[in-house]
Amino acid sequence: MNIVLLESLAISDNKLNKFRQKLEKRGHQFTAYDKRVETDKKIIKRAEDADVIILTNLAISANVINSLPRLKMISVAFTGVDHVDLNACKENDIIVANAPGYSTNSVAELAIGLMVNVMRNVNKCDRALRNNKTRDGLIGNEIYGKTLGIIGTGSIGLRVAEIAKAFGCNLIAYSKSEVEKAKKLGINYVSIEELFEKSDIISLHVPHTPETEGMIDSSLINRMKKSAIFINTARGPIVDSEALAAALNDKRIAGAGVDVFDMEPPIPEEHPLVNAKNTVLTPHVAFATPEAFEKRADIVFNNIFSWEKGNLSNQII
Repeated sequence: MNIVLLESLAISDNKLNKFRQKLEKRGHQFTAYDKRVETDKKIIKRAEDADVIILTNLAISANVINSLPRLKMISVAFTGVDHVDLNACKENDIIVANAPGYSTNSVAELAIGLMVNVMRNVNKCDRALRNNKTRDGLIGNEIYGKTLGIIGTGSIGLRVAEIAKAFGCNLIAYSKSEVEKAKKLGINYVSIEELFEKSDIISLHVPHTPETEGMIDSSLINRMKKSAIFINTARGPIVDSEALAAALNDKRIAGAGVDVFDMEPPIPEEHPLVNAKNTVLTPHVAFATPEAFEKRADIVFNNIFSWEKGNLSNQII
């Protein structure tokens, strides 16, 4: 088979070479590109003879998929696969596998970090000190004893709950399906409306799908307490950015920590959240740690090896 890595996996050359050797030992050809190209024409050129392609969050259109007659599998080094045209994959009998769980700790820890930062005004305090100012007007709140509402109790949502429990939070959640592990952690499932009304902190952990796009709209945001904060380390299009920004600017909610937007960074200066009050913004970095990248590479290549043996476990389609 001809296997093509279309963009960097952010792992060491030594680790990548170990995968290369393993593939070549099995009789496969492996080509790895360090830097991505983003036009369909250039992607097709790189992958034209590929049986398998590996990518992270590079957008793969129907045009690309339809132009690769040899392609049999896409191994996605990401949990979400909304950047791959799955309908075209189905039509061409192409298997798609993802990399679940690689960034569970990374995303959960940044979500908690954003909570602490927003609640305790860490960025504002840093700027104040560097400008010869005091803590006046910057006294924040404890997380201890606050009600944390978790939307989505998959692996990341549950990890956030575990850490928040150690902080002394009361835990409630909304999810399409209730998880026994969540109940054992002391999570009480409620309706999404009740979650928005009762939570002091809301943390979003659902995938971006047609069903979840725009899920967090003005009607839900307007139910939040004036003292509450909103954290998004999931996907940007799930949230109505203009409605969230309006609530922040009108001081109807206390703050927000946002790592994801309705586009990939760089984010234009005119984006509503860039100009919203009381926000801590990060450039889609929650998943990105060396530890997570190491796990991700293992999963991505193991997907190929297990598919080759006929027992792929992370198959999306």
